[in-house]
Amino acid sequence: MTTVRGEQSRRRFMKTAVSAVAAAGFPTIVPSSVFGQNAPSNRIHVGAIGAGRISRGHDMPGVWKYDQAQIVAVCDLDQGRVESGKALLNEVYTKKMGRSYSGTLGYSDYREMIGNKEIDAVIISTPDHQHARLAVDAVHAGKDVYLQKPASLTIAEGRTMADAVKRSDRILQIGSQQRSWKQFRRACELVRNGRIGEIKHVEIGLPGDPSGGDATPMPVPASFNYDAWLGSTPVVPYTVDRVMPQSGFDRPGWLRCEQFGAGMITGWGAHHVDTAHWGMNTELTGPVEIWGTAEFPKHGLWDVHGPFKTQAVYANGVTMTISGEFQNGIKFYGTKGWIFVCRDEQASPTATAGEKVTIQPLVASDPKILDSVIGPNEVHLYYSDDQHGNWLDCIRSRKAPIAPAEVGHRACSTCLLHHIAMKTGRRLHWDPVKERFINDDAANAMLSRPQRKPYVLHA
Repeated sequence: MTTVRGEQSRRRFMKTAVSAVAAAGFPTIVPSSVFGQNAPSNRIHVGAIGAGRISRGHDMPGVWKYDQAQIVAVCDLDQGRVESGKALLNEVYTKKMGRSYSGTLGYSDYREMIGNKEIDAVIISTPDHQHARLAVDAVHAGKDVYLQKPASLTIAEGRTMADAVKRSDRILQIGSQQRSWKQFRRACELVRNGRIGEIKHVEIGLPGDPSGGDATPMPVPASFNYDAWLGSTPVVPYTVDRVMPQSGFDRPGWLRCEQFGAGMITGWGAHHVDTAHWGMNTELTGPVEIWGTAEFPKHGLWDVHGPFKTQAVYANGVTMTISGEFQNGIKFYGTKGWIFVCRDEQASPTATAGEKVTIQPLVASDPKILDSVIGPNEVHLYYSDDQHGNWLDCIRSRKAPIAPAEVGHRACSTCLLHHIAMKTGRRLHWDPVKERFINDDAANAMLSRPQRKPYVLHA
C-alpha cells in the first residue's frame, strides 16, 4: 500500500538516486513510467482547503480528473468533513490507481497544510469571508492557488490579495469558470471584434436569494471550530442556518448572511460581471459611477439583498444594469445589434426545486452574427476549455492563467461597488485607479471592515 508519505519518500529517493547516478558518470535515462509527466514523483501535489459542497461537487473533481495532479490532503474546520473528504479522496484514488489507497492526509488548520513542503498548490473552497486571507497566506507559503470566487469579502481585502500575488511568483487562478466555457469566449470575441457595432450597454441578470433563517442560538458541535470559522468577522451565536448543514452538503445558510458575503451580487455576479468585463475590454478597471436600489429583509436571520436594480457607467461611456428582472446571463447591446449569453442549463421558473432546463446559451439579434468568422488579425481571446485544467497547465508552464488575481479582483470589486450603492441608495463616483470613492467618506468607510484578532489579513 502506497501512502502520500510513501510517495513523498519515493520522490526524495528518486531525486537522490538520479543525483548519484549522474555523479557516477552514468546516463540519467530512466523509464518514462518513473519520470513521465504524470508519474507519482512528478505529479502536482494539491491540498484542498474546505471540504463542503463546492469542494466536493466542483473543485476537487475538477482537479482529480487530471493525472498530472493528485489531491493529497484535505482541510476543514469541521472534523466530520475532514474525515468524509479523506474517505472520498481515498475512494477516488483507489479507483484511479487500481489498488487500495488510504494515504490522504487530513488537517483541521490550513496553516499546517500550507506549511507542508510536499504540497505544491492548494484549492481554496471556503466561505467568501475567508478567501482573501487564506490566498495571501498560501502565496506567502509558496503555494500556487485555485481560489473560489468571489475574490474577497471587501474591496480592500481584494486589493491586498491581488497585490500579494503580484509580488510573488505564484500562479493564482480565480474560479471564474465561465471563461473556460466556449459560448462565453465566443460571445466576448464577437463583441470585442465589433460584430454588434460599438458596444453601448450591458444587462446582467442574476438569480435571487430568499429571506428567512432561524436565528435561535444552538450549541456548537464538538467537532466544529466555530471561532476559526467566523474568522475576522464578529462573534455571533452559532446556529445551523447561519453556518452550514451538520449532515449532508446542501446549500449553506452563510451564503445569505451579509456577515460572510454580499449575496447574489457577488455570488453569481462575480461570474457575470467578469464575463461582461471580458467583452467590454475593461478587465483591469471598473465603473466611474454607480447607483441603484435594493430591498433587504426586515425579518429573519438571512439579510442579503432581495430584489434589486443597480446601474453603472464606465469611463468609455458604456453603461451597465444589473437586476433580477433580466434573464440570468449577460446581454451586450451595440449600435448594430445585441448578443445574449448564459449557461447551458438554468432553473426553470415553473420547475420544482433543483430541476433545470436546457436552454439556448448564445443568441443574437441577427443569427448571422453568430456565424461570423474571427479573422487572423482580429482579437482572439485567451483560450481555455477547462478552468482547473488551465490552472494545472499554468503551474507547470508558469504562464498567467485565464482568470488571474487582478482580473478576479476587478470583477469582485465591481460587484461590491454595486452592493455599496444598494446600501447607500445614492449615486456614487468611483476612481478605479485609486480605488476610492470621490468626496464620499461614508462610502469609503465601506471599502473595508474591522478584522477580529487573530484572524487578520496580513499584507
